[in-house]
Amino acid sequence: MASSRNSNSAWRSSLLAAWLLALPCAAAAAESQREPELRDIVQQAIETAPCIADKYDSIVWFRLQEPRLRKYVKDTDERMLILSTAYCEASRAGEMRLPPGLIMAVMDVESHFDRWAVSSAGAVGLMQVMPFWPGKLGMERHQLTQIAENMRMGCAILRYYLKIEKNDWHKALARYNGSVGSRKYSNLVVTRWTTRWNGADELGAKTVMR
Repeated sequence: MASSRNSNSAWRSSLLAAWLLALPCAAAAAESQREPELRDIVQQAIETAPCIADKYDSIVWFRLQEPRLRKYVKDTDERMLILSTAYCEASRAGEMRLPPGLIMAVMDVESHFDRWAVSSAGAVGLMQVMPFWPGKLGMERHQLTQIAENMRMGCAILRYYLKIEKNDWHKALARYNGSVGSRKYSNLVVTRWTTRWNGADELGAKTVMR
């Protein structure tokens, strides 16, 4: 019995230590989305109409990525909406282009494509957007769990950090995650990007020029 109690006590101590270590990371993640300049950028992303996708490129995109996403998202409508939104947000006219595979990789790491996911910092949805955004944008909080709205906000935030970091993926991803100075998160995202969601990053490039 003494051995069992000691084992349980050690387990609880390890769990508490892990939780305490996670707190600074969660706080950093929360603060990473509070930069003042981001409000107008995210607002514009929400209010702008969806892109007009190139028909043939979009067909290739769906054929390539739909079987991959099927393993993670069982609902057909949700799966297709995720793919169409990722494709459109990657190629939003007048904006810096985002590789669509990178968007998929961020969602893979951040939420494992679970639109109901909530982090220890309170970030919500596919791209783990912080819960203060709806209040800033005149939206309802439940909209963070909606696929298109969450992805538009997440992509606007990611694009903002890529501009700041002059297209340095690792630095921009570290800002997005609130882990500046560490490459652990960015390495994970880039690995998912180049192994699970690769092969389609040139699709939709013509759309950006319209």
